[in-house]
Amino acid sequence: MRRSLWKSLREGMKDNNFLHFLERIEGWVAKILSLMMLLVIFLSVFQLGRVLVAELTSISPYDYSTRVLFTIFGLFLNVLIAFEILENITAYLKKHVIQVELVIVTSLIAVARKIIILDLEKTAGIDLIALATAIFALSISYWIVRNVAPKSNH
Repeated sequence: MRRSLWKSLREGMKDNNFLHFLERIEGWVAKILSLMMLLVIFLSVFQLGRVLVAELTSISPYDYSTRVLFTIFGLFLNVLIAFEILENITAYLKKHVIQVELVIVTSLIAVARKIIILDLEKTAGIDLIALATAIFALSISYWIVRNVAPKSNH
């Protein structure tokens, strides 16, 4: 019995077998992350609906403040960011590669969300410079990935 256990262990540690084992673990982790992200999406949509109903029923139609609108826009963008993250996980499950273009687009949406909900009266100039730099770097990265990087034929 001891020899067969040792033989099974050695067989399992061979490169191909071990890599197959790792791929299966990665697949399961990606599936669990997908389910968790769906939960986040449902909770985000619920929160958005709750805020919409609360805000729209508590003020007159002509009294929408910028704060209320930016809160609602921020919540909408939270849902979109969650969808983009789910798309990243789904793309990984399908192709077993992380798609850089999707990651960059998700990052652009996240930074845009930050800018949209930003309170300019309470924001330091250095923070605005940092956000502008992030948008610029992400935009250049996106352009490079879309136009310069070699396309693979799938």
